[in-house]
Amino acid sequence: MTQHILVSLAAAATVAAALYSPGAPAAAQAAKPNLAATAPAAVKTQIERIYDDTWQRWLREDPTLATSIGDTRYNDRWPDLSPAAIKKTHDADEAALAALSAIDSASLAAPDRLNYDIVKFEFERRLALAPFKPNLWWISQLGSVQTPTSLQAAGEIAEISPFATVQDYENWIARLRGFGAYLDQGTDLLKMAVREKRTQPRVIMLRIKPQIAAQRVAAPDASPFFAPFTHMPSSISAAERARLINAGKAAIAGGVLPAFARFDRFFNDTYLPACRDSVGLSDTPDGPAYYRALIAYHTTTQLTADEIHHIGLAEVSRIRGEMDKIIAAAAFKGSFQEFAHYLRTDPKFFYTDPTELLHGYMVIAKSIDPNLVTLFGKLPRTPYGVRAIPDTSAPNSTTAYYQPMAADGSRAGYYYVNLYRPEARPKWEMAVLTSHEAVPGHHLQIALQYENDADVPMIRRMAGFTAYTEGWGLYAESLGDQLGLYSDPYSKFGQLTYDMWRAVRLVVDTGMHVKGWSRQQAIDYFMANAPKSQLDITNEVDRYIAWPGQALAYKVGQMKILELRETARQALGPKFDIREFHDVVLSTGAVPLAVLERVVQRWLAAKSNDRRGFAAYPPDFFAGHPSLISSATMTSRWSP
Repeated sequence: MTQHILVSLAAAATVAAALYSPGAPAAAQAAKPNLAATAPAAVKTQIERIYDDTWQRWLREDPTLATSIGDTRYNDRWPDLSPAAIKKTHDADEAALAALSAIDSASLAAPDRLNYDIVKFEFERRLALAPFKPNLWWISQLGSVQTPTSLQAAGEIAEISPFATVQDYENWIARLRGFGAYLDQGTDLLKMAVREKRTQPRVIMLRIKPQIAAQRVAAPDASPFFAPFTHMPSSISAAERARLINAGKAAIAGGVLPAFARFDRFFNDTYLPACRDSVGLSDTPDGPAYYRALIAYHTTTQLTADEIHHIGLAEVSRIRGEMDKIIAAAAFKGSFQEFAHYLRTDPKFFYTDPTELLHGYMVIAKSIDPNLVTLFGKLPRTPYGVRAIPDTSAPNSTTAYYQPMAADGSRAGYYYVNLYRPEARPKWEMAVLTSHEAVPGHHLQIALQYENDADVPMIRRMAGFTAYTEGWGLYAESLGDQLGLYSDPYSKFGQLTYDMWRAVRLVVDTGMHVKGWSRQQAIDYFMANAPKSQLDITNEVDRYIAWPGQALAYKVGQMKILELRETARQALGPKFDIREFHDVVLSTGAVPLAVLERVVQRWLAAKSNDRRGFAAYPPDFFAGHPSLISSATMTSRWSP
């Protein structure tokens, strides 16, 4: 999982529509001059201005987004969550979409047309969520202002912020001083959520209580926000260090700690009592429609919840058959549940020391690197590192995640691993997890996308379509056999366990949010079909409760890539080259699945005609393809 990523144009979407519930987009409906007669060069210039203006606006509106990609211009502030700012963002997005819609994109060269359609698609899917007021749901155990930002936990945003100069520390101090107003704005959104009965389930909000408690420290230097001041560079003079440390303490004592005290009272006295007992989004105002919109947003398809549920059931059955074969090959005498219990409990499958667990991850990560050339023709230039998830967020975090590199290459990508309770984190899942989050998964794909600066605007280079990015990550897990990662039955069973994990998601996410499943039903179903630890399973189910629909995209995307690979293998026969196929799939960066399918189809057409080379987007790429949204459906094999 990428960390709330990829700067996913969704990061800015969170600031887009909590208080504004529009009907049909007014700006988009307004009469606009058609630019069909404009010279192609002038059209391209105008479109690129829209791209750049929008991207720069999104960075201004969400300074933590800017920080996450290495843009330091706004490191001294937080997003503005006021009603006026939220409406202003929404109106600006509508206006940008209207401006794009007024342009006749038929005159554009194929790569420019691809940029145009994908950016337009992004605007449309952002605005499609607006009526459901997503900002009212901002609070979550996964990372929100109590930990302390809507994008990163306190230690995590500090880790991706630069602390090399006096100005870097001045920026952090300014952020600390502004945190109280930011948290108060978040509180105002939750007050509206209470009035409108758009509150989170009580069971996951109980996880918030210890997170807030961890922030309510007695002294400023005990706060997680103080961490950057504990390892200041020697290039800053002693006098300046002392001044900055004192200023940081004063900002925490005068702003951060009182803000958490206010929020603690509101959360326990007002918000938590108003939280609902049920876990499904369908039990909230507009819940069923909101869930349908979230499925479309995350999967970039028009699959229904019922279709996804049945796909999940079929995948669970298929993968279970593969697991049974591994159990037999391991000569284990016992049932599936007994084998799962064995994997969950035998001490030989676990580290006891967090440092040894971290070292184990590092060894696996670096053992993969030399073998990548056998599967890829093009590899990224940017390196990645392995880090521990900060202690403040580890108990409620996922097993691992990937933090992308800075957009300008000034910061490497990082694979974050959870060292909390190493005795609950099995060795047999470490290889498959690394292949997903690091290479050949997220780091390889995202770094290539970020490095692709050849006529690709920033608004596209930073895009994060979950079905593509997470679908690739899950697909990458299947490449472990060719990379020598699954050399024993237990590590291979680990890979199948992770595939099963994503299949189970299709069942339990739709089960809870549409079919009325309880949290315990979801946990029981998960436990019955995957030998992951109960800690991981409980955290995962609570993640699906807090983040409806997002987890569906992994399996949907993976199955599409596998389908396209098999199509290519059958079409090309002995001419099929896995390295070339991977390079084609990765050539676009993150795109809706319908676009990926057409790219692969055009590549196959070029290969079958014995053409030399491959242009990812030939001139007729978009022929008969006027709307990405209307065509973003899966093929018949996805039908139940």
